[in-house]
Amino acid sequence: MKSLLSHAVALTFGSTLLATSPAMAAMAPRADNAWLSQVDAEARSQRVSNVAYQLDFTLTGKETFAATTTLQFDLKDADAPLTVDLDKATIKALTVNGKTVAPQYNNWFITLAAADLKAGRNTIVVSYERLHSTNGEGLHRMVDPVDGRVYTYSHFEPAAAHQMFALFDQPDLKATYQVNVTVPADWVVVSTTRESSVQDTQGGKRWTFPVTKKLSPYNFSMHAGPYKMWGDGSGKYPMRLFARQSVAAQIDPAEWFKYTKQGLAFFDGYFGIPYQFGKYDQLLVPDFLYGAMENAGAITFAEARFLHKDKMTTDQRHTLASVIMHEMAHQWFGDLVTMKWWNGLWLNESFASFMGTLGTAESTEFKNAWQYFYSQGKTAAYRLDESPGTHPIEVPVPTTANAFDNIDAITYSKGASTLKQLRHLLGEETFRKGVHNYLVKYQFQNAKLDDFIGSLGEAAGRDLTQWTQQWLYQPGVNTITADYACKAGKVTAFSLRQTAAQAHPVLREQRVQVALFGARGKTLALDRNVAVTYNGASTEVPALKGAACPDLVYPNYQDWGFVKVQLDDRSAATAREDISKVSDPLLRTMLWQSMWDGVRDGALPLNVFLQTALNNASRETDYALLGNVLDKVRGGHAYLERMAPQAAYTRRTAQALEALAWQGVQKGADANFRRRWLATYIELASSREALERLAGLLAGRGVPQGVTIGQDVRWNIVEKLNERDAQGSAALLAAEEARDKSDTGSAAALAASVARPDPQVKSAWLEKIGDLKTDLPFSRIRTAMENLYPASQAALAEQTAERRLAQLPELDKAAGPVFMRSYAATLIPAACTPQSVQRLADAAAKQTTLSAGARRALLARHDEDSRCVAIRKAMTVPLD
Repeated sequence: MKSLLSHAVALTFGSTLLATSPAMAAMAPRADNAWLSQVDAEARSQRVSNVAYQLDFTLTGKETFAATTTLQFDLKDADAPLTVDLDKATIKALTVNGKTVAPQYNNWFITLAAADLKAGRNTIVVSYERLHSTNGEGLHRMVDPVDGRVYTYSHFEPAAAHQMFALFDQPDLKATYQVNVTVPADWVVVSTTRESSVQDTQGGKRWTFPVTKKLSPYNFSMHAGPYKMWGDGSGKYPMRLFARQSVAAQIDPAEWFKYTKQGLAFFDGYFGIPYQFGKYDQLLVPDFLYGAMENAGAITFAEARFLHKDKMTTDQRHTLASVIMHEMAHQWFGDLVTMKWWNGLWLNESFASFMGTLGTAESTEFKNAWQYFYSQGKTAAYRLDESPGTHPIEVPVPTTANAFDNIDAITYSKGASTLKQLRHLLGEETFRKGVHNYLVKYQFQNAKLDDFIGSLGEAAGRDLTQWTQQWLYQPGVNTITADYACKAGKVTAFSLRQTAAQAHPVLREQRVQVALFGARGKTLALDRNVAVTYNGASTEVPALKGAACPDLVYPNYQDWGFVKVQLDDRSAATAREDISKVSDPLLRTMLWQSMWDGVRDGALPLNVFLQTALNNASRETDYALLGNVLDKVRGGHAYLERMAPQAAYTRRTAQALEALAWQGVQKGADANFRRRWLATYIELASSREALERLAGLLAGRGVPQGVTIGQDVRWNIVEKLNERDAQGSAALLAAEEARDKSDTGSAAALAASVARPDPQVKSAWLEKIGDLKTDLPFSRIRTAMENLYPASQAALAEQTAERRLAQLPELDKAAGPVFMRSYAATLIPAACTPQSVQRLADAAAKQTTLSAGARRALLARHDEDSRCVAIRKAMTVPLD
């Protein structure tokens, strides 16, 4: 991947590269680099309005494409130069208001001289050529390894539209788009609108699209290639689904259309505003950077997440439904009404996460969507919010380089949790009314946080200024504890005690439910449940006086609040002993999380937690919760492998967990449960017996009744065998690679090969990862990063730890934020030793010029490593 930052300043005209003169540099209206600052964006939007683009592309399937952008806009004044964004293109011709001019171009933006501009309507025409992207941004190109067909798609968030065409690449300059595309004859083209004509041309076809409604640049899209298309007209809006020809057999379009139709009906009703983009297209695309993207009327989804060679599990279908709903919510909140600048990105994502979960729970079969939200998103937000990497929900974004610095669990899940909390605080219908009024008032415009909060406050008749300051501008998570006394079997006093971390001492107002449970034979029965709005350090709950003295108290019942729960001693003991007696799956989920929080906080020994899991996991009857518990079991096992892989306790526990998982494979309630247990067994396998059993499953030996070893499972097994260097694993990898020549097969083979415990393999791949000029697609580099050092290879990881940490500043400076988000999350070394913790502390003290995102990742890794050391210290069994 080529560096996104370059210190060379150049002009490109035709095929000639010319140096920028000092005089030209002196008149530059903004910083001479790849990023747009908020200050410069605001200055440009004060002068520019009424923007319209006509885009003409010629795509051949080759590595470059040709295009012409015709840009029309109103200009308030012609007193100063104006910039138009265009990244790394070879400009063939530039006309400004009908006059041909020599481009003043630095590979990132064109500077239009004031003398060539005029107050009023201006027309700019830029003809250029450009390489397709291979990093998932701009106009990405991929060659299918199965059949050699070429596919392209666009991705522009946060500010990458200028990697495809010339424009004002900022969200508050909304525009209309008219698109014409010439492509090979067997290609289809998908964009924001449906095509108005497709005409034969020499050697291909020309697709013409009508003018769109006003959109921010990052919400517009254009995708082209020989995609297979499925259609469904059974709903209010026509629906289509697209995917590569070679993967079509892996897709169940009926599932996609079912959830899409359900979601469109739900959101039309909830928002009280009909869907605005006429048709609803969805595309599965390769090498995608994220899970999905909400392009207006043409949503893209990552193949890696949504292609399954085996029949989808319930968990996978839930993921499909929830992501469809998330991106659909954006069609109103994000596309119809859009933030003014990237500091508002959190609100887009938080709202879509909240509404996506609500839509999933209320319009699909996944009525337990909030349980998934808690276990998969909210708990991650708690972890981040109590770490040194925390930050307020609303943060400044100085430039487009920082747009994704804070795209994390706080942005998505804490933000969504605050909206969920606010809905409970204001009332469900009041909240809905405020959202409706906001969307009506600002449709096809840009808005700020104050506009949204103001609309909710107006609907509620309440000033939300203090709430906004507490929740959106202050980082950190609070903890609540039930503080009560009993006498003669009755509660005599009850209060909620709220605490905050010393670093972030704010105490917050929110509304929760406090539930009291009593033992009734084989169940823990709900005796009393009251809603409480608490504030400050202590809040009395008089409604609970006189209630039966509880065996268990949970002061955030049904998960209304964003707050960690510290169980009182009696409740904690009840949870460890009797968690299987709790009938409510969401409450069981939260009790498991409270125990896991205790492990991570050094209060509950990891060995006690793992024994609780060994005693209870096989009794779990809720499919979603079982997955959550098994995730924690795998996390506990990974801690042991990093701490002391050869310790007798580690080996004994690993064997006990293997036995637990294999029993689940054999006796799981149905195919879904057995698949879940099998995935856990594969992940935990470390003994020679377990690895031999996995090799047997590949060969069809010893497969339990009701278990299918499909292609996805086969690759999981092959990767585990290679990670553990099991006998014959390299040959099994080669055989599986020959068996599955698909793109996903190639990615799985790469994951397995880099996971092999071979120092030469690790070193070679570190060289490739560090080579920013590599021809490998970034998706492959990211796969290597994610699989290079599994937890079982702590000693191997230590061999290159100093090297990886030392090169962090250099890579951070040269590689750009897309690369660094993956590198920092996977390759900053942490070894769960005091020495490793100190090494990270020294690096944080020394490497003070890191970008905000990289520095936060370094601090978070230091915090996690410190926790690992504390977890080891808290254990009550020997590891030496």
